[in-house]
Amino acid sequence: MTSLADRTEDRWDDGLIARSRPKAAETAAGDGDGGNEGDEGDEALVRAVSGAGSDGGKSAAPPLSPEGQALRLRLDALRQLVGLSRTRLDGKTLAEAGRVLDEAAARRGLSPQHTVVAIAGATGSGKSTLFNSLAGVQISETGLRRPTTAAPIACSWSDGAAGLLDRLEIPGRLRRRPRETSEAEALRGMVLVDLPDLDSAVGAHRDHVDRVLALVDAVVWVVDPEKYADAVLHERYLRPLAGHAEVTFVVLNQVDRLPGEAADLVLDDLRRLLDEDGIALGEHDEPGATVLGLSALTGEGVGELRELLAQFTQEKGAATRRISADLDRAAVRLRPLYVADGHSGPEIGESARAEFEDRLAEAVGAYAAGLAAERAWRRNAGKACGTPWLRLWRWYESRRAPRTLAGLAALAAIGARGAPVVEAPVEAEVTARQRVEQAVRAVADEAVTGLPEPWAQAVRETAVRGAERLPEALDELAVTLGAAVAVPSVKPPRPTWWPAAVLGQAAMTLLQVYGGLWLLGQIIGVLEPQLLPPVLLMVAGIVGGPLVEWACSIAARGPARRYGQDAERRLRQAAAGCGRSRVLEPVAAELLRYREVREQYAAVAAGGTKLSTTRQ
Repeated sequence: MTSLADRTEDRWDDGLIARSRPKAAETAAGDGDGGNEGDEGDEALVRAVSGAGSDGGKSAAPPLSPEGQALRLRLDALRQLVGLSRTRLDGKTLAEAGRVLDEAAARRGLSPQHTVVAIAGATGSGKSTLFNSLAGVQISETGLRRPTTAAPIACSWSDGAAGLLDRLEIPGRLRRRPRETSEAEALRGMVLVDLPDLDSAVGAHRDHVDRVLALVDAVVWVVDPEKYADAVLHERYLRPLAGHAEVTFVVLNQVDRLPGEAADLVLDDLRRLLDEDGIALGEHDEPGATVLGLSALTGEGVGELRELLAQFTQEKGAATRRISADLDRAAVRLRPLYVADGHSGPEIGESARAEFEDRLAEAVGAYAAGLAAERAWRRNAGKACGTPWLRLWRWYESRRAPRTLAGLAALAAIGARGAPVVEAPVEAEVTARQRVEQAVRAVADEAVTGLPEPWAQAVRETAVRGAERLPEALDELAVTLGAAVAVPSVKPPRPTWWPAAVLGQAAMTLLQVYGGLWLLGQIIGVLEPQLLPPVLLMVAGIVGGPLVEWACSIAARGPARRYGQDAERRLRQAAAGCGRSRVLEPVAAELLRYREVREQYAAVAAGGTKLSTTRQ
């Protein structure tokens, strides 16, 4: 059975880090190797921190700073934004936002007292040497063999970082503690992670780098005079992370190899390259990346880096800055999905609404129905105010109408049951449907003007769904309300002058009848012969009747027109209400949802520069 000492020795002796066996293992081995005093000293300095801290890396969060409160509001807005967008955007599009939310929640649930800093660099840049120099002890193995570091190694300057290291998936055998010195006390709260080479030929090593870089609070990029302009470093890492400048340190290592002012020239060229990458440089106390030169081998400049890291760690704002930078990058990528440049706000304009209603009114024949109602009113007025002889003639004509050519054609049409007489109605129906589709398409095009494509597509689909049964509903309106308007079941309302006109027409008729009877009495000898008075009475009645009818027709034009307009308006309003409930209101609801989403996006994107605190 393997002893505890053997298991401990196996855990330490992994071939990746400096060999340092615990004292218990030396005792169990019976000092078989001579008991090196240096090993005993290193054993006291280098120890695992897995499980250190009773809270496992989770501690009660202190009150949020203003930057933390602002960040929480932005994260809440992003969460609502994702929720409102799930039915409009595909999951792949929202994956980046979901990852930011998940990582932010995971980081905020862990120790806020610790700052996780990764040291990354290319092969031969000396990052492991710098890692050991900052720790004050040989932790990460260095040498000419490449790659030297095969897995991330962590060094924590205080307890309670186990949760953070678990998140980074760093096993307990690769967790260390630094040399306990006064300089180490200044770095209390920092967790330093040495990463494998970012340009390693081993794919697993690069996977480690990408995974850890997405989770740490800050990064120290180590470059050397030969590879500081390497395309892999700039194109794959620095340029995409340009928005993370405030949590970025760029260190030019091995300056001891550069003679004279060559180090300054290389640093200037490095700054130029970083500027081309879009990384802001904090050279005059403004927010941005820190750039400095040092030599991890000789110790030149390492103290300055240690002081910068100590100040950076004590501020305890790196996690907030990192999450804020991730949020900024996600907001930039999501911008084309939520914001249309140059568009004040999506809405259906009044002109578009009016045009939509006009097209629907044309589809149901509101104008024709109004004209029919107007004619019906005037015909009713003519019946009421016309001369009795004219009405008698119209009645006679209506009775003998079947004997006329038009009447015979009508009878033939009724009798021809198998004749294809429905082509005109079918064409009219197709034309009406086309008008409805054109109206829906026009109002949808107006509504989506300037909208981002996903939301424009959602608005169009909403309009199309609403218009699926709209032609049938308009047909029903045209059959019911349109027929009732064109041929009202009750007589139209009469104006105030109507009774006077009827009485006048009746008086003209009485004059004709009285004059005729008077003249008839004279002819048969019952009355004395006086030809002029009865003739004048008959002429007055004969002329007065048409005059009264003509005056009534002139007076009826205004009321008839108003009646027809009212009938047209009622049918138009009914068609507009149908189109509004089926198309305009759903489209307006979709636009309202987009406005809500855009407001949430504005909350996510706003204050991206305000959240970042400046390193003094």
